[in-house]
Amino acid sequence: MNTSAKDICGQGFLRTHVFLPLGNVTETEFLGHKVPLNGQVYELLTVFMDWISDHHLSKLKHEDSGMDGEKPQLTFASQRDDIQEKCVKLLPVMTEQLQWMPFVGAKLHEPFVKFIYWSLRQLDAGAQHSTMTSTLRRLGEDIFKGVVTKGIQGNSSEHSVENKPKTAAFFKSSSLPLRFPSTLIVLKTVTQADHLAQAFDSLCLDLKTDEGKILFLEYQAVPVILSHLKISSKGLLSNVIDSLLQMTVESRSLQPFLEACSTSLFFRTCSMLLRAPKLELHILEKLSIILQKLSKIKSNKKLFELFTIHLMLQELQRTTHPEHAFLCINLNSTLFNLGLTKGNSLASNGSH
Repeated sequence: MNTSAKDICGQGFLRTHVFLPLGNVTETEFLGHKVPLNGQVYELLTVFMDWISDHHLSKLKHEDSGMDGEKPQLTFASQRDDIQEKCVKLLPVMTEQLQWMPFVGAKLHEPFVKFIYWSLRQLDAGAQHSTMTSTLRRLGEDIFKGVVTKGIQGNSSEHSVENKPKTAAFFKSSSLPLRFPSTLIVLKTVTQADHLAQAFDSLCLDLKTDEGKILFLEYQAVPVILSHLKISSKGLLSNVIDSLLQMTVESRSLQPFLEACSTSLFFRTCSMLLRAPKLELHILEKLSIILQKLSKIKSNKKLFELFTIHLMLQELQRTTHPEHAFLCINLNSTLFNLGLTKGNSLASNGSH
């Protein structure tokens, strides 16, 4: 084998195409056992995928976050572009391999899907690749619907395979650790409104559990949700905010979630949404809950001011009818936390 360890892991990323070891094997040959099947090869690959996902792909880097404060910006941009280039090459291969998932153990599906998810996330900071459109469409469909492959009768009676459908479920899996990243992939690749609505419904249900909240943080899902938090997604807007609201329920995940929302991206997205004319009351109420909790973090005051959200909240406070008591309380509490109103004990306690 000519590939060295440096070739595989140089600069913290895969240097060669990763694919299941099927080569040019036909489906008949595969199912008829004309070639040796070594399950340990699959397990070895998924160990590599887990390693690369956890220690490289999940370390998302952005222009404004820098790296270690020492390396020049040019080096950072070059490394990021290099990773994105590899992801663009890998994703079509990974998508093709989904068709073989029914033939491998279900425990191997999670590392595979996780690798796909983090590869997609690496593309977030780069330019849109028009060549990826069909790949992403197929990827989203297969992850959403799952893969069903019928068995084929082998030539050898000793190794005959019953002609029964073999399935691999991802988004519809009963396993939360597999279903969760699959749901996020659907949110990143699918455009059909009904499929997106189902994905958000599933996400909200999963976020009612502590494990779901932990997975939300592990998969750094806030930017994925924010991509749908816009007025053009009017039919989904309530579902989108509901998923964020689930994370604001008192739990050990609350503070890490609020810290994940304490970014320019989050506040910019909220600012654009608040500027939308005639935003429905229930959307404002839900958004006000999140902003109220974020206003308790002192360092966020500059983000409220940078995106003029404090001014929009002051205007809302002035124009909101007193009968909308819940919204009024949240607005008063948020402005009080920002030091923009004297408030009172009721306002300072805010929403729950």
